[in-house]
Amino acid sequence: MNTIEAILQRRSVRNYNGELLSDEIIGKLEEAIRHAYSPFGGKVTIRIARFGNGEEYRPSTYGVIKGATDYFLLGIGEDEVSALSAGFRFEQVVLKAWEMGLGTCWIAATFKGSQFDRGQKWPEGERLKIISPVGVPAEKKSFLEKMMRTLVGSHNRKPFGELFFTDDFKKPLPEDNTFAESLKMLRLAPSSTNSQPWRCLVKDDRVLFYYKPKSPVSVLDCGIGMCHFNESEKFNGHKGEFFKETDVPEAPDNWKYLYSYKRNN
Repeated sequence: MNTIEAILQRRSVRNYNGELLSDEIIGKLEEAIRHAYSPFGGKVTIRIARFGNGEEYRPSTYGVIKGATDYFLLGIGEDEVSALSAGFRFEQVVLKAWEMGLGTCWIAATFKGSQFDRGQKWPEGERLKIISPVGVPAEKKSFLEKMMRTLVGSHNRKPFGELFFTDDFKKPLPEDNTFAESLKMLRLAPSSTNSQPWRCLVKDDRVLFYYKPKSPVSVLDCGIGMCHFNESEKFNGHKGEFFKETDVPEAPDNWKYLYSYKRNN
């Protein structure tokens, strides 16, 4: 399985088979963490911790997650850049885990942070904000998992033309645009309550990324989507860079500018 196949197939998994991950698998996940990167900077720490193996306590996710024993923990700084980088970096790990046959699920609110955080020390300026179980998905989805997928509505994404524009924010981007394939991968990214906060404007040879503030994790969600975009660019042989512009078109509905991207080839 390659990265694009992982993006196309990945889903949030809330029900696991309860088996502990082997040392070999943990080692590969730690390697994925080491190789994950962000072009934006900020303060982000990603760790793996084990809970509920008979020797440690089992912290609460308020019933959202079943059967998981291993979790990713994300310490994130308080600024916008750190949130963007957290989404960008950790989604690389999520995709690698899916390629390995493992499920994950981004969780920003439905967990008892004090329990997951017990014994953890984070670099100055960071605190635990995101967790994710990681493990082998159970053969059958639980009733709660089916209900959560229905409530979140992750299969109901906005049409391409409502998210991506060209020249100005009145003209939908044609689906044969040179950036369309990478933007389609962005569109498939997970987001909190399926809020899909990202908006993009294609002008000439660059893509301008905006977001529509919908929740405290909207910028982090955009980092996930921009990771999908970047992974698609790399997979299709394009080299490019993210950068900040000082004079950008004003967007409607209080959309806020994040970064721009330009291909180098």
